[in-house]
Amino acid sequence: MIQSMTGYGKATTELSDRQIHVEIRSLNSKAMDLSVRMAPAYREKEIEVRNEVCRRLEHGKVDLSLWVEKKENTEIAARINQTLLDSYYKQIVEFAEKLNVPLPADWFSALLRLPEIMTKPEVQEPDEDEWKIVGHTIAEAIDRLIEFRKQEGQALEKKICGNIASIHNLLEAVAPFEKERVEKVRERITDTLEKLIGVDYDKNRLEQELIYYIEKLDINEEKQRLANHLDYFVKTMEGDSGQGKKLGFIAQEIGREINTLGSKSNHAEMQKIVVQMKDELEQIKEQILNVN
Repeated sequence: MIQSMTGYGKATTELSDRQIHVEIRSLNSKAMDLSVRMAPAYREKEIEVRNEVCRRLEHGKVDLSLWVEKKENTEIAARINQTLLDSYYKQIVEFAEKLNVPLPADWFSALLRLPEIMTKPEVQEPDEDEWKIVGHTIAEAIDRLIEFRKQEGQALEKKICGNIASIHNLLEAVAPFEKERVEKVRERITDTLEKLIGVDYDKNRLEQELIYYIEKLDINEEKQRLANHLDYFVKTMEGDSGQGKKLGFIAQEIGREINTLGSKSNHAEMQKIVVQMKDELEQIKEQILNVN
């Protein structure tokens, strides 16, 4: 079964003092194009996360975000650096006396505006048990994205199978015009020769030349190869995922056979059918650009 490269997944884990959110989305891309944004506490694990995403998704333009949401009443306030505050105070008093300038009227406000007086709590690195929980959350988000991709893939497969069936039907529609085409070629050449007054020709030789010419227009091999390629395309779609490039190659072969049919058709109705085949094939090529 094919998978789309378009998908979305999200998972959340509850810890004692916070929630861990993981969101991942993907769009179509020939190669893996991965962007990761992680909360500071987990950034040292980014390489590990990247490897896991690449292993499981293989292709696509993928964006993964991991952020932390503090629960109510668990925010840790920034702390005043008392040692630094005392140092600033002593220096201000000393310079005020030396320069003979007045001291600040509002000491507290003045000191709090000085650099690095307020210090934020250090980010605590997660322990192994916590990282296992976060890792499971990431895996769950990827699982949901893959499920989304499979659902999208089913819709793609249904559409493509409809296009393949249309080309099969158009191929069968060519048959009635093949015999008619041969007879018209024979009539056109014979009529032209009979209109040439006073020209005698060898009818046996004419039949030999007609047979040679008609053999050049024979499309039985192209029809058989085209039918085989169409069946192989469907069989490949029904196999394992990750077949997007292979389906692209098969679509190219289908296009070659359709083009050869067009060059050999030599018949207005057959040409119309070939144009319809090309239209169906273009729709297939557009769809498989989004196949993983």
